[in-house]
Amino acid sequence: MIDNKFLGRNGFIWFNGVVEDRHDPQYLGRVRVRCIGFHTQSKTMLPTADLPWAYVILPVSSAGISGLGTSPSRLVEGSWVFGYFRDGMTCQEPLVMGSLPGRPSELANTAKGFYDPNGIYPKYKDEVDTNRLAVNLTDDRENEINPHLALTLRRSTRITGIATADVNPVTAADGSDIIGSDGDTFDQPEIPYATVYPYNTVYESESGHLMEYDDTNGHERLYSAHRTGTSYEIDKDGNKVEIIKGQSYRLLSNKEQVSISGDSDISIDGRHKIYINKSNTVDNHYDIQVGTGANINIQVDSGDVNLITTTGKINMNSGGDFNLKVGGNMVIDVAGTETKNVSGTTTHNTTGATVIRGSTIDLNP
Repeated sequence: MIDNKFLGRNGFIWFNGVVEDRHDPQYLGRVRVRCIGFHTQSKTMLPTADLPWAYVILPVSSAGISGLGTSPSRLVEGSWVFGYFRDGMTCQEPLVMGSLPGRPSELANTAKGFYDPNGIYPKYKDEVDTNRLAVNLTDDRENEINPHLALTLRRSTRITGIATADVNPVTAADGSDIIGSDGDTFDQPEIPYATVYPYNTVYESESGHLMEYDDTNGHERLYSAHRTGTSYEIDKDGNKVEIIKGQSYRLLSNKEQVSISGDSDISIDGRHKIYINKSNTVDNHYDIQVGTGANINIQVDSGDVNLITTTGKINMNSGGDFNLKVGGNMVIDVAGTETKNVSGTTTHNTTGATVIRGSTIDLNP
C-alpha cells in the first residue's frame, strides 16, 4: 500500500522567502527563513526566533559529511531563497535549494519581517545584486559607473618609480675606466581589469576577500586578494604581480631551485642578511659565478666594506691585473710573515719619505 505521507509522495510544496538568521546553534549551516504566503510579516506575531530552521542543500562538489567540501552555506540575512517543505503540508521542515539575486528597490527595514534584521543587506538599492566586478557597468562613453571599491583602491595605490641600484663610473688605479651601471626605475604594471559581462566569475566574502576568474576575450586573468590588499594577479599574457601588504614568510623543508631567464632587480629599504650553512655541514658553499662579459659591481655610498674570516684564509686570484686605489691611508698589519714574489719589475713611487725598519735589513743577500 502506498504511503502518501512519505517524502516524494506528499506533493511538492515550495516557497520563496528571506533569510533572517544564520547563527545555527548546531553548526549545520541551517538558516531561519520567513516564507512568503506561509509566514506573516509581523515580527510581533512571529518573531525571527520562532521561525523553523531550514537545511541548505549543498552542491555535489561538497560531500556534506566529515567537513569535506564547502561549509557552511554563504547565505546571509536578507538573502532571498527558494526551497520546499520536506514534510509536505505540515510546512515545518523547510529545505533551501538556492538563492535568488535581484535588484533591491529598498534597503532593509529592521522592524518588519522579510528583511535583514541587522540592517546590513542589501548594501545598495536600485542596483543588481551581481558583483560589480562581474558587471563592470559603463556609460555610452565607456566610463565606469559605480566601480567596485577594491578596484578603485588598487588603481589609486599602484606603486611606481621603484629605484634600482645605480653604480657610479670611476677610474681604476692604473688609469683605466670602471664603467658605471646606471640605475633606473620600474613600476607596478597597470591594473589589467577590463571585464565584459558575463565572463568574469567573482567570489567575494563579507569582509572583502576576493577571487576573480575572468574569461573576457583578450583580457583573461586570475585575481585573488585578501581584504587588506595582499594579492596576486595573472594577466592575459601570464604575467604575475604579487602584492604583500604585511610581512612575508616562506619556510621550505627541502630543496629550492629557481631559474630566471631575464633580468632581476631587488630594491630593499631595510637590511638584508644571508646565512649560509647554518647546520655547519662540510662543503655547503656559497658560490657566485658571473658569465663572460659582465662585472660584479659593489658600491657603498656612505659606509664601509668589511670582509672577515674568523679562522680561515682570504684568497684572491686575479687572472689579469690587480688594481687597488686608496683615497686615504693604507695600513697592512701582518701577524706572521709577508712574502712577495714578483716576476717582473717592482716600482715604488712616493712623494714623501720612505721608512724601513727591521732587526736586520738585507738587500740582495
